[in-house]
Amino acid sequence: MSASTASLATGNERLQALVGAWQGEEEMSATQWAPAGLATAELVTEPDCGGLYVVQRYRQARDGKPSFASHNVFAFDRTDGSYKLYQFDSMGFMPVPASGAWTGDELVMVRTSERRSARVSYFFDSQDSYRTRLEFRPAGAADWQDMAKGTFRRVSPSSLTIS
Repeated sequence: MSASTASLATGNERLQALVGAWQGEEEMSATQWAPAGLATAELVTEPDCGGLYVVQRYRQARDGKPSFASHNVFAFDRTDGSYKLYQFDSMGFMPVPASGAWTGDELVMVRTSERRSARVSYFFDSQDSYRTRLEFRPAGAADWQDMAKGTFRRVSPSSLTIS
């Protein structure tokens, strides 16, 4: 049985802002995983289970070569009113869910594991564009460090190389 969009809780409806085909450019900071530089990314984001979840496929390239991929599942947790993000990625670590909330047109999610904390912010400038900021904090560190900043635009799904 699937829920219709009309019957979704307000929390689930907010996640629909991510739905669509997107292309973007990312400014990568130097980290322990990769040098600083520019990247391009493509995303396809679709509602699943009648909109209760939003599933996203993300592919990043640097210098024209694949550099990172992820499969992300976003959800609204009705038990505590928070948003959750489960990320399965090409680094291969088992996902620890990120939790977060909306403030106006910004969704901020934080994930903490034994290795580090990560914070990703989504800033929705319009229904056809958004910006991201990814930060990390190594275990035991006090300050957040920039990892990536991106700008994404809605595009036709046929213009993407991922499906």
